[in-house]
Amino acid sequence: MAFYERIRDVVTETNSADAVRARQSAGWQMVSIEWRREVPESEARSRTSPVDEIPYGLRLSADCARLEVDPTENAALMQMMELLGHDFSYASIVSDLNERGLRQRDGSPWTRVAVFQMMPRLIEVGPRLFAEDAWKSRQKVISGDRSEV
Repeated sequence: MAFYERIRDVVTETNSADAVRARQSAGWQMVSIEWRREVPESEARSRTSPVDEIPYGLRLSADCARLEVDPTENAALMQMMELLGHDFSYASIVSDLNERGLRQRDGSPWTRVAVFQMMPRLIEVGPRLFAEDAWKSRQKVISGDRSEV
């Protein structure tokens, strides 16, 4: 099995061709090129990176200083979590969410792909959902133990 050594050079405009030739003559092979540019103001405002998006189930607080739970989106997350826990198919989950009037953030009905794409968010929010009193009482109703509900 071959082992490879990798290094990263910062190439400037003045020595880019010379730097490539020097590395090649030393036995190095070019395996990637990274490009960057300054984003013009007109493009910078129109783009939103995924990091800037507010996670599903949360919303910006009224004072714009923090994130808080969005009750409607949280209800959709809780319903997805419950149905996934009972091994429902994505099609069944989609049908249930849409019948309950729960929608995606943009107002569109749920699809199988959209529910599948929520899996990382469900994994992330799962511990918080399981700790909520609403989840605990919901599980008692499902299991048939209504003594404390």
